[in-house]
Amino acid sequence: MQKTSARLLSLLSLLQARRDWPGALLAERLDVSARTVRRDVDRLRELGYPIAAFKGPDGGYRLDSGAELPPLLFDDEQAVALAVALRIATSSGAGIEEAAARALNTVRQVMPARLRHRIDVLQVTAVERPASRPATRVDSEVLMALGAAVHAREVLRFDYPAATAPEAGDDGDEGESGDEGGGEGGGGGERDAGRPMPPPRRVQPHHLVTWGGRWYLVAWDLDREDWRTFRADRISPRVPTGPRFAPREVPGGDVAAYVAGRFHGSGASGDWPCRGEVNLDLPAAAVSRYAHDGFVEELGPHRCRLVLGSWSWPGLAATLGRFDADIEVVGPTELREAFAHLAHRYARAATNTPVAPGTTATPASPDTPGAGT
Repeated sequence: MQKTSARLLSLLSLLQARRDWPGALLAERLDVSARTVRRDVDRLRELGYPIAAFKGPDGGYRLDSGAELPPLLFDDEQAVALAVALRIATSSGAGIEEAAARALNTVRQVMPARLRHRIDVLQVTAVERPASRPATRVDSEVLMALGAAVHAREVLRFDYPAATAPEAGDDGDEGESGDEGGGEGGGGGERDAGRPMPPPRRVQPHHLVTWGGRWYLVAWDLDREDWRTFRADRISPRVPTGPRFAPREVPGGDVAAYVAGRFHGSGASGDWPCRGEVNLDLPAAAVSRYAHDGFVEELGPHRCRLVLGSWSWPGLAATLGRFDADIEVVGPTELREAFAHLAHRYARAATNTPVAPGTTATPASPDTPGAGT
C-alpha cells in the first residue's frame, strides 16, 4: 500500500483526470478501502481542495473549482515539467518573464535537492531572430483582459493613442493610416505628448491573434461600423466591459485570410502554393515566436490555431512537426495526406526498412524549398 502522502497525490491526480469518480472505483484504483478514500478526501478538503460528494447508486466525488487557490501537490515529473516550463517562459519574450522568474524561484525553493539539481542544469539563453522593427512587449494583464472579452463576447472599451509616425523599418501595413484617433494606422510610433488623447474606442472583440511576433485584436469598431485590427501593446482596457453581443462573421469567413490581407494586400500566406491550417496543443505565445509569417490565433491557455504556408505539402507537414505537441489538421486534405506520407517515411527510417521498388512514396526533390518560415 502506498504511503499516505503518495496516495493523496494519486487520489488528486485521479480526481483531476475526469469529472465524476464513483467511490468504489477510486478505492479499486488506489487499492484501499472505501473508508480510506473518505479519509483521504477529507484530508484534501482540509488542504483547501473543493471536493464535492454526489449521490447515486454508488456515490462518488468531484473536484470543483474553488474561490481560493489551494496548496498545489505535484509528483516528481509534474514538478520538473512545471519548473522547465517556467524556465523557458523567463526567456519567452511574451511579457511574462518577471512573473515567470518569481514563480520559478517559488517552486524551486520548496523542491527537494534531487529535483532542484535537475532543473538547475537547464539554462536557457534567448537568441532573437534579426528583425526589421523593434520588438514590443505586451502586459500579460492586457492580454488576459482582451482574451476574457473575446471569450465572453462583451463589448470592450479601451484607450488607443494615436501614432505620430511609423517606426524605423516598419512597413506601415498594420491598418489604415488615415484612421482617426490612432486606429491601427502607421506602425506604433510614440504618441506626441502635446496631442490630446483620442476618445476611447468601443469594439466588439472577436479574435486575439499574433502576426510577426506582435499581438493584435481583431474587432468590429462600433463607432466606425467597420472591422479593425489593433496592436495589443497600445491598448489600455477600460472597465467595466459593455453588454454581450452576437458575434458576426469576419470578412470572407476566415480570420487568418482577413488578417493576412490587412497586412499584405492579397495576404502573405496566400503567396505560398501550399497553405494549411492546424490546431496545436501549445500556447499561442510559444508558437508565434517560431511561426514568423504564419498566422496564430489563441484558442485557450494551452491551445492555438496556426495557418502556415510552404512550397510543398511535405515541407509544410515537416515544419509543423517541429512543434513538439499534438497536431489536429483542420485542412486541407493535401496536408493530411502529407502527414500520412511522412509518417510512413519516418516509420521506415526508424526501422531502417528500405523503400520497396516502384513505390509512389518517393522523397521530395532536394531542390524543393522547405516551409516558409
